[in-house]
Amino acid sequence: MRRVRRAMALNTLGSTLCGALAVSCLWLPPAAAAPAGRLPLHACRLEHPLQLASITARCGVLKVPEDRTQPGGATIDLSIAVVPALNRRAAAAPLFLLAGGPGQGAAAMYVSYAAAFARVNRNHDIVLVDQRGTGKSAPLSCDYPDDWQAQSDAMPALRQATLACLSKYGDRVRFYTSSAAVADLAAVREALGFPTIDLYGASYGTRVAQLYMRRYPASIHAVILDGVTFPEQAIGPETPLDGQRALDLIVSRCEHSQDCATAYPELQQDLDGLRRQFGAQKSMITIDDPNSGLPLKIEFNRSMLNAALRFLSYSATQASLLPTLIHRATQGALAPLAAQTIMTARQVGDQLASGMQNSVICSEDAPFFAAADIDRAAIARTYQGADQLDALLAICKLWPHGPVDADLHSPLRSDIPTLLLSGEADPVTPPADAERAARGLARHRHLILSGEGHGQVATGCVPKLMAEFLDAAAPTMLDATCLERHSPAPFFVSMTGPAP
Repeated sequence: MRRVRRAMALNTLGSTLCGALAVSCLWLPPAAAAPAGRLPLHACRLEHPLQLASITARCGVLKVPEDRTQPGGATIDLSIAVVPALNRRAAAAPLFLLAGGPGQGAAAMYVSYAAAFARVNRNHDIVLVDQRGTGKSAPLSCDYPDDWQAQSDAMPALRQATLACLSKYGDRVRFYTSSAAVADLAAVREALGFPTIDLYGASYGTRVAQLYMRRYPASIHAVILDGVTFPEQAIGPETPLDGQRALDLIVSRCEHSQDCATAYPELQQDLDGLRRQFGAQKSMITIDDPNSGLPLKIEFNRSMLNAALRFLSYSATQASLLPTLIHRATQGALAPLAAQTIMTARQVGDQLASGMQNSVICSEDAPFFAAADIDRAAIARTYQGADQLDALLAICKLWPHGPVDADLHSPLRSDIPTLLLSGEADPVTPPADAERAARGLARHRHLILSGEGHGQVATGCVPKLMAEFLDAAAPTMLDATCLERHSPAPFFVSMTGPAP
């Protein structure tokens, strides 16, 4: 995933970036006031990953112990950026952004979604800490094969790539877990001089947010969890089942949409036919590379089809393309589906550090899999099958395990005001996961957006609701009637777009 990597085949949470968003280019005076802490900040610009825009901020570096049990040992530099509130007189708590992945940097996420945080930024500083192992904070970047090009001999290549990554970073990769990251966040908060903060966690970032809620409850004013994991969850075995559920909902939505159903009356049969065709069958095709425009020869196989269905399920915007692309593929036009998949995979993967992802999942998830609880028969019936799960287990046999808090997977009990956001058709963190997380939250509100996928930060009126929630911290009083008027992106009925 300097494109999408096979090691990230279980990239269940890192695709919060799927779907292009308009990004505002904000200007703030270089002399904007810095927080009254001991960490010096300087004027800087945060660049959009695709160089579409840049944002003025105040940046700094905080040195923290790599091994938090050895304060006098080696250190790493945490990259920090603060986007000051537009209202210079605002006294609201700053909002700390916790990115997904695992493996995504907070700064890259923010610049991609800055427009969605514009209302919040009126009265709240936005604080961006690239979690250790991501972004500019000692990133653990590995070079894995692209999962959409996986072959029958993928496991040897996967193991070889894992060993090559470990030879580059060594055993220190074990120090890049969520427990260490939460201690880092507390150190940043103290260094910036903020007594109280707000948290926004996306996807995997919701795990970090909930662990921070457990460790430092007195320092939190309010929390937003978007694409929610629940504390007891060990990410992995449920992912193929959640992905299949989301795909089924997308197909069902097309069947209940007059325009889509008229254009593609046999969508389920088309999909089933493609899955049968590309069980064992492979086709060599040439496409125009989505980035360079040059001819690119690729093998369209089961891995490519699975990657297409997975990546294009992450957001309703991407899902709107699926019926047309599936139908054209059944007619032999595989190039549009392949090109869209590769483009989306690269956009997501360029922002994820696969080594950090391994450190988190191999320490915090894989050791908690119970073989007796893994329903391989049910997984085999999904379009993804067990490939991703088996790839993860192969990596984690080699990857060093790091420190994990003993209560990481214990239920969380909290009275901190919390807003939970879910997409009805989320392929990795379905609404049921948020409901599980909400059981221990005494003051919460759970909003489910019809037809939407993974990550709601920029969907409909959600930016307005987030700002209102953070200002009032009263989840049950939040007026969310604007969501009743929301509908997901309409399906394309041809390559030119939706019906008029």
